Formats: sequence, C-alpha cells, structure tokens
Amino acid sequence: QVQLEESGGGVVQAGGSLRLSCTASGRTFTTYVMGWFRQAPGKEREFVAAISHYTYYTDSVKGRFTISRDNAKNTVYLQMHSLKPDDTAVYSCAAGSRLGSPTTNYYSSGWYDYWGQGTQVTVSS
Repeated sequence: QVQLEESGGGVVQAGGSLRLSCTASGRTFTTYVMGWFRQAPGKEREFVAAISHYTYYTDSVKGRFTISRDNAKNTVYLQMHSLKPDDTAVYSCAAGSRLGSPTTNYYSSGWYDYWGQGTQVTVSS
C-alpha cells in the first residue's frame, strides 16, 4: 500500500506561480511512475504530467509546468508558472506500479494504483 499526500495548493493571480508537492509513504517510491491529474468543476479528470525516468506533459501545460521527483524524500513536485484561470482545478497526484507498461498508459487515470486526496488550485483573473 502507498499513501499519497499533496500540499501546496492555494489562490494565486493569473501569471503567478505555485509549487505542489506530493509525498508518498512506503519504501519502493523509486519503482513508481508518479502522475499529476486535475479536475475542474463540471469537467472530467485530466492528465497534467507524469514522471518515470522521463517526463510527460499534456500540451496545455508544456513550457509552464515542470514535474520533478526527489527519491530521497519520496516526493514528487509540480512547479507551475504563468498560471491561467483555466488551470483552476483540484490537483491530485497518483502512483502507478506496473513496470514495463507502455508509456501511453501514463496519460490514463485508470492505469494508476494509488491516489492522493487532492489540493485546490485557484487562479484568479
């Protein structure tokens, strides 16, 4: 079992920055693919970014968001710059442990095994 806890959400003006953190319990953090997803009111959950040995992003955040991980701290980060009102959502981190899976799976919320509770990000115009 893996428990995930996000932090770092808040309210920021358009153009501002936030850094989200997600800390995982357990001793096998390095074997997990870590992902960030978001869900805005009235919309479906959508993929934002993922990290294994490489990083993956949805097009709308490329050049603005950076995902990174610190394996010594069992933590994955999502640094967000140039935030827009459309980025407003609940952001959740997820962990997937199926080694050898095609990387296309990383974009699908159904592939991940564990989820955090989420943290609210609100970008005001």
